[in-house]
Amino acid sequence: MSYQFHIVNAFTQSPSGGNPAAIYLADTFPSEEIMQAHAARLALSETAYLKPQEKKNHYDLRWFTSTTEVDLCGHATLAAAHFLREGGVVDGREDISFFTRSGTLTAHFKNGMIALDFPQDTPVKYAEGQSVLSALRVSEGYVWRGKADCMVVLGTENQVRSLQPDMETIKSLPFRGVIVTGISNRGEFDFIARFFAPGAGIPEDPVTGSAYCVLAPYWSHELNKCELKAFQASERGGTVCLVVGNSRVAIAGHAISIERINIV
Repeated sequence: MSYQFHIVNAFTQSPSGGNPAAIYLADTFPSEEIMQAHAARLALSETAYLKPQEKKNHYDLRWFTSTTEVDLCGHATLAAAHFLREGGVVDGREDISFFTRSGTLTAHFKNGMIALDFPQDTPVKYAEGQSVLSALRVSEGYVWRGKADCMVVLGTENQVRSLQPDMETIKSLPFRGVIVTGISNRGEFDFIARFFAPGAGIPEDPVTGSAYCVLAPYWSHELNKCELKAFQASERGGTVCLVVGNSRVAIAGHAISIERINIV
């Protein structure tokens, strides 16, 4: 049997930017063993599997890294919405509802962008922060934690960009991944971020939509504004636009289709 995957770069308009995700759509999900095996073979940050429900524009959605299934992924959700609209599977004037391990997530199309409605994950201070700073090889920083990830706030954009973390030590930390962030020194952006999750098979993620569930409420409070624009300073890079509500955050960006891959 042949499985066709569509590769979409999320949070970018560049063929060489953003975060690539593989999208697979079928009336039924393959077995978990097959889904994981294909994700490992594709070796992208995430592979997303879509299954339509009976109700229009309603889909079951699951995400796999090269090593494991995850509870929440932003960039592959954005890529899935782009794939469904560009392929004419859905009408771009209507929202899409995705049913996932993290509840119902919606995608809204507006002004050429896709906005995802995600739950906020307001961070709290982490008492054992020194272990995280040591893993990042920095001496100072403010350490917070969300439900799945740890977040470290550094003093300058240059500190964030120049990080060379100890990936083996990060693997041993009790988190899915470590978000590192700092205020931007460019007028175009409010803050920048990077994300490291070697324990999930992703040493550095190019652009991490779900990390902004933690980043958005933090920076909204710090900067006293509800609309924010961020840059994820990975090698590929990506732009994320945010609108922070009471308990939800709209995570928005562009996407571009790259290629189709058939796996037998």
